Amino acid sequence: MSKNLIIASTSTLHGGDYLEYLLPELSVHFKHCKTILFIPFARPGGISHEEYTAKVASAFAKINKKVKGIHEFEDLSTAITNAQGIFTGGGNTFLLVTQLYKNKIMTVLAETVKRGTPYLGTSAGSNICGLTMQTTNDMPIIYPPSFVTLGLIPFNLNPHYLDPDFDSTHMGETREMRINEFHSFNNVPVLGLREGSWLEVKGDKTTLKGTLQARLFMPNQTAVEIKSGMDLSYLK
Repeated sequence: MSKNLIIASTSTLHGGDYLEYLLPELSVHFKHCKTILFIPFARPGGISHEEYTAKVASAFAKINKKVKGIHEFEDLSTAITNAQGIFTGGGNTFLLVTQLYKNKIMTVLAETVKRGTPYLGTSAGSNICGLTMQTTNDMPIIYPPSFVTLGLIPFNLNPHYLDPDFDSTHMGETREMRINEFHSFNNVPVLGLREGSWLEVKGDKTTLKGTLQARLFMPNQTAVEIKSGMDLSYLK
């Protein structure tokens, strides 16, 4: 068995329903799964684990998949190792990472996905696929014991990547400036994933999918555009 992941910038595109744009991919990705284990710890907007799981269940019902929230299990590690497929949803990455460490499941989640259990991440659930969560856009609402995450890909992600709006009067940092600030102290490559893009990871091969380009930031280099369909396996 080898890695089998979809790492998506976002769960929802403007004008579409939750996960709608990805459902054709997900029906193939999770084709051998009757039930998906959902990790709701990121709690977007502070919604409860139950509310979040119900939202995910209604989306997966459209492709005839059942969903069970990890909070419904007594033994979280066993729930992960026995899962047919796993989905970690978006929300706040600081909260998600804190909960994964608090429940002592960061390592078992990484090991299970590396063994081939199909995984879907969106937003915060994608952030944790990188080496660290340090290129998240989220507010540090809680203090995780470590910024180190699953390390399923050998670089970091910036989901919901936004290009500078030259018509805007906003004077705060652009996303590019913030990633450059990260590179003042870190040598890890960062991929800016625009909404509607995702990475497909099959074994050691990582491919950009969707109709949009992604923006790749390397330390001490000018950022470059990566075309959809490109193999990113060279990144280390």
